[in-house]
Amino acid sequence: MTRIDNELRGVAVTVRGLVKHYGETKALDGVDLDVREGTVMGVLGPNGAGKTTLVRILSTLLSPNAGQATVAGYDVVRQPRQLRRVIGLTGQYASVDEKLPGWENLYMIGRLLDLSRRDARARADELLERFSLTEAAKRPAATYSGGMRRRLDLAASMIGRPAVLFLDEPTTGLDPRTRNEVWDEVKAMVGDGVTVLLTTQYMEEAEQLASELTVVDRGRVVATGAIHELKAKVGGRSLRIRPSDPLRLRPLARALDDLGITGLATTTVDTASGTLLVPVLSDDQLTAVVGAVTAHGTTIASITTELPSLDEVFLSLTGHRASAPQDTAPAETREEVAV
Repeated sequence: MTRIDNELRGVAVTVRGLVKHYGETKALDGVDLDVREGTVMGVLGPNGAGKTTLVRILSTLLSPNAGQATVAGYDVVRQPRQLRRVIGLTGQYASVDEKLPGWENLYMIGRLLDLSRRDARARADELLERFSLTEAAKRPAATYSGGMRRRLDLAASMIGRPAVLFLDEPTTGLDPRTRNEVWDEVKAMVGDGVTVLLTTQYMEEAEQLASELTVVDRGRVVATGAIHELKAKVGGRSLRIRPSDPLRLRPLARALDDLGITGLATTTVDTASGTLLVPVLSDDQLTAVVGAVTAHGTTIASITTELPSLDEVFLSLTGHRASAPQDTAPAETREEVAV
């Protein structure tokens, strides 16, 4: 069977109307998604939003009830065998065999992917060096730290030189230093031309890695776009003002609130940074605030505008704050495997 042409040139993943339900529960309810080649698409959503179900369908581990999806030009339902040769998957938990040494894990996966013995050995050596695991190559994976296991898992997903890599909350449970190491490796993969679909609940992770974001809630896409676009959609810019004299902070805050320029919103005094944070909803309000500050006669050291944080965007779009990542996919997802 030949590869299916994507609807859009330069798109590595195309999803249209994807539905997956478990009894009365719809894990996915008509999801549409496009991931451009050589980019990172971050998929955000609260626990139970359908993120893991989406990844499992796109990686051929589950079959959808309706809709269509192509990855690297292959249909996930009709061409699963061809598709598996061009993708990699790293889930929330390390999937390597802990009884085997790191090198043997990678060599075994290479052979399962039909690499020759010579090529499998070379690829295992190459990836162990790339992921700084050469010194631990002969040790059982069970003796590895959490960060080392995660790096070994990433290395395993790269054995077949995938065109598309699925990362399902890959840094769950890792300490900040190890998380940064994983981020560096993901950036390097993208630099090599790999397309990445990343699910995460770490807002900092999304900011660090993603070119674009898709926010899902209750199985539906509620927003998509570049990070700055989503922040602009939510609105709620703030004007951060730093008076030259910190003693002028509170008098200036009272003066701005008395004028009522920003409606019911009040000015926040941040004594730690010596600044005022003034909410502004429009360009007219921003201009009015700057004019009021000038009229007040306070000497200003700096004025900057700030968009909402990604956490605030997440809260606005889903009604939830980002919570600690955990695997909440229905049990059925572990039993139904596409063949």
